[in-house]
Amino acid sequence: MTRSALELSAVDPTPIFEHFRGAYGTELLTAAVAHLRVFDTLAAGPLAFDALAGALGLAARPATVLTTALRAMGLLAVDAAQRFALTDLAREHLLAGGAFYVGDYVGLAAESPGVVGMVERLRTNRPWGTSDKSDDGAAFIYREGTPSAMEHEAQARHLTVALAGRAKNVAPALAANLSTAGARTLLDLGGGTGIYSIALVQQSSELQAVVFDRPEVLKVAAEMAAEYGVTDRVQLSPGDMFVDPLPIGCDLVLLSNILHDWDLPECRTLVRRAAAALRPGGKLWIHDVFLNDALDGPLPIALYSAALFTLTEGRAYSQAEYRAMLADAGLTPGAHTPTAIHCGVLEGTK
Repeated sequence: MTRSALELSAVDPTPIFEHFRGAYGTELLTAAVAHLRVFDTLAAGPLAFDALAGALGLAARPATVLTTALRAMGLLAVDAAQRFALTDLAREHLLAGGAFYVGDYVGLAAESPGVVGMVERLRTNRPWGTSDKSDDGAAFIYREGTPSAMEHEAQARHLTVALAGRAKNVAPALAANLSTAGARTLLDLGGGTGIYSIALVQQSSELQAVVFDRPEVLKVAAEMAAEYGVTDRVQLSPGDMFVDPLPIGCDLVLLSNILHDWDLPECRTLVRRAAAALRPGGKLWIHDVFLNDALDGPLPIALYSAALFTLTEGRAYSQAEYRAMLADAGLTPGAHTPTAIHCGVLEGTK
């Protein structure tokens, strides 16, 4: 019997993901208190982002991940001059020597492997597996010239199937909440198992999809397409999405949970390449999680951003940041549509 990718789960699994990512809050807070001394650094007064990052010895990406999480925790605020300052909560409880200081309590976790690893990630601005101490390469991303699990069949299969666990829960909501009316061709860039394309073609009998990803990943996508009975409507195209030619004249291009794997320059490149693949009037769908435009939360997304920072070259971005990428690529930013498990789609039209 052919499976359907359109059936929604009976119970929302979002709390499971929030609990799973909660450990990053412990790691970031302990790193800030016991290793980076963020609160002591701000004790004398507010600092602009660049000044604070410089004082902490952090590059922009890790500094953004850290300050976003600390703002979401209610420990940092931004004043009228856009400088970072301590909140009352942090000033009373996280400045050494205070009557109600709890920093030593937090510091009990300072040498735990997770905290030590987070501190290394923050200081080196490199994802897990790519530090100077490791030759293992990257697990969750592919970059030419860097060893990657996505180039080894067993590892690529394991990671691709694991990531599909969330995608299978989100794909039905994506198909239910977005209209493909009038669209005939979809390019699913970095599409993994192709589950989002599968849901969309099952929802619309007029739609044909191309799933573009690494060869080892597409072996899993081929099995999924067969399992869901859409092999005649989902084409699998292997390649490097940063350099290889993409299909052109597409009605829709989907970037689902892809951009958050990359730093800002790579994101801009991918959005421009996706825009170039669209026909006039075509739409680019950025399907992802979104930080607040002020980069002060929400806390679940700030902690997910820390997970992304740890495992990839990226982080979570705000709608404002994505809208700027769309405009830079010559697209007109449009509506945001929620899907599931904190995700949503931001649309750009060519």
